[in-house]
Amino acid sequence: MNASHRKMILLGSAILCSLRVYAQQKTLHIKDVLTLVQSSQPQIKAYEEQTKSSQYNISLAKNTLLPDVNIGYQAGYATYNNITGMSYPGLILPISGPPSAGNIYDPVPGTAAGIMLKWNPLTFGQRSAAIEKATAQYKLANSTYNDALFRQQYAALSVYLDAVYLQKLMQTYQANIDRTNAGLQQSLVFTREGLRPGIDTTQFQSALAQAKTDLLIVQRQYYAQLAELTRITGLPDPPNHLFLADTTLLSQLPQMADTTAGPTANPLYQYYQVKKEVTQTSLKEITRTWRPKLDLWANAYARGSGVKADGSIDKADGWSLSHKNYGAGVQISFPILQFSEVQLKKKQYSAMLKADEAQLDQVTLNLQKQKEASRYNYDQNILITKQAVVQSQAARFAFEGLKLSYASGLVDFTRLIQGQYDLLKAETGEAGAFLQAWRALLDIAVANGQLATFTDNLK
Repeated sequence: MNASHRKMILLGSAILCSLRVYAQQKTLHIKDVLTLVQSSQPQIKAYEEQTKSSQYNISLAKNTLLPDVNIGYQAGYATYNNITGMSYPGLILPISGPPSAGNIYDPVPGTAAGIMLKWNPLTFGQRSAAIEKATAQYKLANSTYNDALFRQQYAALSVYLDAVYLQKLMQTYQANIDRTNAGLQQSLVFTREGLRPGIDTTQFQSALAQAKTDLLIVQRQYYAQLAELTRITGLPDPPNHLFLADTTLLSQLPQMADTTAGPTANPLYQYYQVKKEVTQTSLKEITRTWRPKLDLWANAYARGSGVKADGSIDKADGWSLSHKNYGAGVQISFPILQFSEVQLKKKQYSAMLKADEAQLDQVTLNLQKQKEASRYNYDQNILITKQAVVQSQAARFAFEGLKLSYASGLVDFTRLIQGQYDLLKAETGEAGAFLQAWRALLDIAVANGQLATFTDNLK
């Protein structure tokens, strides 16, 4: 096998390897990350399940309208003295049995079986206050989820922008390598012909090594950003299997930046607004604590006692349910001595409500100032980007002229490599200017609380 055949085989293997990697790549658009964060990010799923859990508190608060019914059976041994009235509390309503003439500590059996109903159909507004509080807590959990989702989606968009910028830099640094390598090949020819000193070749080799090092550093940063992007979005794919589709962002400017929206759409504002609502409903619930309580009860049971009415002991009768009883009644109670406690809690939650109102005012102010600063940065970055494009074009023209001058012997290596560096700097500056313009638009979208302000500008 000759050398040419070996080169053909190696080239074919390299092409097959590249095709295999390309086939494994997943194309990722910038809008895709919003959906992926919501559907695949584990932390967002945790917030979603917490919200679902909080929703059941509303049903639990409404469920108190249903009566409480318990049935059961109990049996035990107790002293003779008052066996007919001794039972485990909760199921059997207390009764008083015939006391014995003296203390007789012999144990005798007793049994009871029954059904106990307790119902609070009228709560004087306490149930409705509990339902309102549970509803507000559910809304707070939902707003917490929305705020967490919004933050994660913003983080994903921000990382995507950085990754696109680094991808653009890799292209720029690769172009710089190609330019340096072309200069090296040209210097080798000039050196052989005696038109240029050999030191130029050495300097080009040094510059080429530096250019390759710069590219490797950017590649390292690029794959680190892709790894962060897969973490935020919950993608299981390795970073080198992702292909970023929206690379044209760094060659076009956004056309619109709406700053007229108020703060009410921002998830952070909604969170503090609902937080204030939770405090309001908690205050209402505490206020209604000092109200009467109405209980309806009914009890039906059968019991047996090892002590007969005449005082004799019949243990066999203690195991049978020989005496049937039933009863029903109504009870209204009023917590008189809780007045002081309720008043203190009302003052406490009133202060908390004022704190929530002040906090909401501060969030409103922060969002407004954030929007103003973002709008100013956006306008300035648009102007900076336009100048960066002009500078990049001028540096490219200048470098082309320097190449011709170097070939003609009019300029030396130092002047040529400086022009090449100026071009690299201008190209990276242009990419950075486009990045900052899109970042400024993203900041406006965050202040608006509507990421559509950013995504609607994507083509």
